[in-house]
Amino acid sequence: MEIVLAEGAGFCFGVKRALDLTAKTIQDVGPAKPIHTLGPLIHNPQVVAQLQEQGVEVMEQPDDTSSGVVIVRSHGVAPKVMEELEELGYDVVDATCPFVHRAMRWAKQLKDEGYQVIIVGDRLHPEVQAILGYTDETAHVVSTPQEIRKLPIASRVGIIAQTTQSVSNFKACVNELAGMVEDLRAFDTICTATEQRQTSAWELAAQVDVMVVIGGRNSANTKRLAELCKEQGTATYHIETPEELESQWFVGVRRAGVTAGASTPDWLIEGVLTRMSEFTEEKVAQATEEKVAEAIEQEKVDVPEPEDVHADEAQEPEVEVEAEVEEAVEAVEEGISEDHMSEYDVKLPTAGAVIEGKVVQISNDEVLVDIDYKSEGRIPLNELSFISNASPADIVSVGEEILVKVLKVDDSEGNVLLSKKRADADQSWEKLENLFETGGTLTAKVMQVVKGGLLVNVGVRGFIPASHVSRGFEDDLQKYIGQELELKIIELDRSKNNVVFSHKEVLEEQHAKAKAEAFANLQEGEKVKGIVRRLTDFGAFVDIGDGVEGLLHVSEMAYSRVNHPSDVVSEGDEITVMILGVNQERERISLGLKQTIPDPWSTVTERYEVGDKVLGEVTRVVDFGAFVKLEDGIEGLVHISELSHKHVAKAEDVVQPGQEVETKIISVDAQARRIGLSIKELEPKPVAPPTPAPSRNRQPQPDLSEGTDSEELTTNLGAMFGDLFKDNKDES
Repeated sequence: MEIVLAEGAGFCFGVKRALDLTAKTIQDVGPAKPIHTLGPLIHNPQVVAQLQEQGVEVMEQPDDTSSGVVIVRSHGVAPKVMEELEELGYDVVDATCPFVHRAMRWAKQLKDEGYQVIIVGDRLHPEVQAILGYTDETAHVVSTPQEIRKLPIASRVGIIAQTTQSVSNFKACVNELAGMVEDLRAFDTICTATEQRQTSAWELAAQVDVMVVIGGRNSANTKRLAELCKEQGTATYHIETPEELESQWFVGVRRAGVTAGASTPDWLIEGVLTRMSEFTEEKVAQATEEKVAEAIEQEKVDVPEPEDVHADEAQEPEVEVEAEVEEAVEAVEEGISEDHMSEYDVKLPTAGAVIEGKVVQISNDEVLVDIDYKSEGRIPLNELSFISNASPADIVSVGEEILVKVLKVDDSEGNVLLSKKRADADQSWEKLENLFETGGTLTAKVMQVVKGGLLVNVGVRGFIPASHVSRGFEDDLQKYIGQELELKIIELDRSKNNVVFSHKEVLEEQHAKAKAEAFANLQEGEKVKGIVRRLTDFGAFVDIGDGVEGLLHVSEMAYSRVNHPSDVVSEGDEITVMILGVNQERERISLGLKQTIPDPWSTVTERYEVGDKVLGEVTRVVDFGAFVKLEDGIEGLVHISELSHKHVAKAEDVVQPGQEVETKIISVDAQARRIGLSIKELEPKPVAPPTPAPSRNRQPQPDLSEGTDSEELTTNLGAMFGDLFKDNKDES
């Protein structure tokens, strides 16, 4: 019995990553803290049991009575659950699969943009529950296209899939929605490994007599594998352990297929393969005899002997050779001696193979390659590279050794039809998938500017959206042609030949790293050089290295008053500043410029003394006086009372901003940073008009009104002063 293991069987990247993080946590934490997983780490009871033996317990819900470390499984959790874990004080290890994270991001973005979100998947599955949390539980979950018809459909709908969904079912749901909504956005969030595993299992089931599917019975992706195999009409058995295998399943079976779900470890797969191989011909024959005897006894039917079954199996050809290959072998054998036959047999090309060759000729529409065959291989222009409008000479050179993929052994002209771009693509996709899973980067040359971004050559066509070319807006993408950029994969779908890169994310990570290092090394009081990047009304932002910016407030630019930052600095200026403060938590840096030059007030008494006459410029006029600039950083105040000997109602009646005035220093206080000035002290004092001295004996005179007659006046005066006059007369 031939046993064939399906491609991609067993652990997917997300599950392996979760187990690796758990193993590292066990190693790092040890017995110091209890370790929990929020729900079973993976849908495999054997693996969960092993983890429990190592001290990793399963916690179904966050428990405020527990403590220690919580590992979030690959299915992920809703944002509220993550917040709850952190509030309870757990050390959280997030093992969420990157593909699940991508589905979460799309769900949130669609919801935030006002789309009705539909998730194709199992509503009770923990992954779907987690994704729902990113839509605030507003998304609809469906498992079939029929369920969509029962929903109240909005005009704008976004649809995503559970990462382990069937590709065909997801496409059917998308098609169902296509004719129902005005604005439909569909994102294929199915894991590429899941898609590959399902395709391999489907194809293998059609080529074997029986299929064995290994994995937890509660595993959604494993159950889907079993369903796909059964759809091919092949006898299919879903098992968890090798002990569940039964010999009668393989009676009369010439070829058996094996696949495994994403949560199935290698040791379980190896155990099943080993046990299946133990079903020797003797055991199968014994089982066959028992089955035949039972059939004869119960139904009395004629059946072939087991030996006959195996005899037919022995007569079955091991390899089926295509007619084209047989004809090619015959053509080689006709003109070549037996001494050279082995050489040609070994190097006979087969369709689909990737082989090495040497470029021997280049024309405008094709390249000829020596592949050690009876004829040269031919690469048409359209199979040379994905880059449009590129000449063959731009891609390869004569004598260069290249990898090519055999498309046809005979292209009707006796040549082997080859493809360089497909060979490059096969190798590139494997590398890209590994980089995508690990989060690594690669370097690629920009080949072309297209609508919305750039094209790069990575063995396949790669696209960089304009928004991911740099950290800021780029209005001229042409300058990037020919440049090599370090890139990170943000989207990858091999089935659609789609790979999207970001240079921006690389730059952001570099910036964040450099920023963190810069913050760690910055010291208050340190002088650094920087470049003025932006001006605002309140100050200037200065790049002090590695993209780290600090704020130079207008009050810290000079010792004198600055009306606007542009009065002191301009964008692009290289200046030396002092670090006044570093707030690492808020990522804020305050800078000072005036601190880098001597404080003029520290030596003010050496230059200015009371009584000195000084010339200055009026900078401000206020209600209580005017400020006069004596030098950079030194201003004095002329109080309103010192503006003039005359009464001054308003200072602007005497002086105006910009006016040059001569003043006298009347006070200097270096500690308080104050200088008192006077203008009136330099002006002559006005002379007061003379005041007549009053007579010693003169008494106040009455008011002699015109309306009083002389007789009345004489009478009144005599009455008032008669005695006085009499006394004076007697004394004389």
